[in-house]
Amino acid sequence: MSHRVTKTDAEWRAELDPQQYAVLREAATERAWTGELLDEHRAGLYTCGACGSELFRSGTKFDSGCGWPSFYESVRPEAVELIEDTSLGMTRTEVRCANCGSHLGHVFPDGFGTPTGDRYCMNSIALSFQPDESATEA
Repeated sequence: MSHRVTKTDAEWRAELDPQQYAVLREAATERAWTGELLDEHRAGLYTCGACGSELFRSGTKFDSGCGWPSFYESVRPEAVELIEDTSLGMTRTEVRCANCGSHLGHVFPDGFGTPTGDRYCMNSIALSFQPDESATEA
């Protein structure tokens, strides 16, 4: 897939801290229960930590109990890119930012009780959060 935001490896390394770079550009995973956005409950918008593209709305976030922020759908289907991931001896669906190709996490069909049945399991460090200042806390 061709991305609108393209940068060299050196440019990404200069813009991202080492942990962000490892997750966003090398598909690493942050440890469960450590991400600062896991317990974020305010209304707002979650964006790509690398390019700022809109990815998820707070109204689609739910507590899946998995240790990472979980959402049942993206802001638009074309906001994310879904790629088959056969690493670690299993088949999963990797989620990347469609705007810059950065790794965000994986999506699983086990979002039981959600409108879509999906669980977008995202790395906190791969996301930024912009609170909706006009809304009250959820």
